[in-house]
Amino acid sequence: MNSCVVSFSGRKEGNCSAAARILTEALSSRGGVQYFDFSALRLTPCGQCGCQCFQERTRCPYFGDPVFSIYDAITHSDLSCFIVPNYCDYPCANFFIFNERSQCYFQHHPQLLERYERAAKKFIVVSNTGQNNFITAFQYHTGDAPPEVLFLSARRFGRVSIRGDLMDEPEARAAVLRFMDGQEALG
Repeated sequence: MNSCVVSFSGRKEGNCSAAARILTEALSSRGGVQYFDFSALRLTPCGQCGCQCFQERTRCPYFGDPVFSIYDAITHSDLSCFIVPNYCDYPCANFFIFNERSQCYFQHHPQLLERYERAAKKFIVVSNTGQNNFITAFQYHTGDAPPEVLFLSARRFGRVSIRGDLMDEPEARAAVLRFMDGQEALG
């Protein structure tokens, strides 16, 4: 099985990166895993261009940054897991940069969009607040299928999110692994 894990957090050693390490290790025993850590990537949001991607995606002035590699990996994986932190009751800015750059990736390639939407995806949200905004944001990535989401609240496990120690809690680690095996969702 070919898998992809994407941590959208800008924090290098936070809860999202710890969850990503657990997932990457578990999935590597099942086959190849590609890991993308947004805290280590330099991505450019859309803008400050002439919308060249509307003519041809390779004309995007940012075509060479890692966004296209990430979309390729997800599109061609058997399973992808997005790990997204909650900032102010919404996904973080890195997630929205990724979303907006999809315009260029899929422009004039409807078959690529269809394949991407069909690719199996799971979403883990590190959050102590609401869920509805995340489900709405994730729906774009799953087409007509409802997104599979695990909400990990540090409070639920007696932790404080900012400390980055959520995955030190054995039950939190177990919840992530159960979710990947299809046994837990929407925490």
